[in-house]
Amino acid sequence: MSDEPVVTLSDDALEIVQGVRTDEDDPESLGLWLEVTGVDGSDFAYDMYFSGLDEVYPDDHVQRYGDLPVVIPKASVAKLAGARLEVEDGALVLVNPNRPAFDARDPESVGDLSSPVAQAVVELLETRINPAIASHGGFVSLVSVEDVTAYVRMGGGCQGCGMAAATLSQGVEAAILEHIPEITRIVDVTDHAAGADPYYAQSKK
Repeated sequence: MSDEPVVTLSDDALEIVQGVRTDEDDPESLGLWLEVTGVDGSDFAYDMYFSGLDEVYPDDHVQRYGDLPVVIPKASVAKLAGARLEVEDGALVLVNPNRPAFDARDPESVGDLSSPVAQAVVELLETRINPAIASHGGFVSLVSVEDVTAYVRMGGGCQGCGMAAATLSQGVEAAILEHIPEITRIVDVTDHAAGADPYYAQSKK
């Protein structure tokens, strides 16, 4: 547990969170989790939820506001440093000064791929994964590696393809997780709605 806050809660935000927790079963056993779950355009995507304190890992950051434990998972600490949970128009809003290394809305945007882990993912994509899906006219490129997460973008016949989810989970994700143990999560940032000529078209009724 640390005395240094990663995320600051405003007084009104704290009041709302404590009020919601009071309505939960066994509220004293629950902490508020604040977690980065991915990328949404040029910002991070977040999840905020209550969970039992027995779910805290040793490397997670825990800070207290009175009797309220606030938990930031290890992988989210650097991405949330200096953020503030506030209330705007009656709703909780996480104001974060940090931004992803790339803009998911920009098909040309990529992060820093110079790390050994990123280079290992690039090599795996080029030598094993892309040759396997080339017959579909598609390819997968690495956008960024942040902590244990690899962000990938699908192109060619895979962009907008009705089978893209299966290709990602059964092919791309399985191969990366098997061969590169440093990566434990794959996030697809492809704008599938912009796919022009997918190999497998969804049926029209």
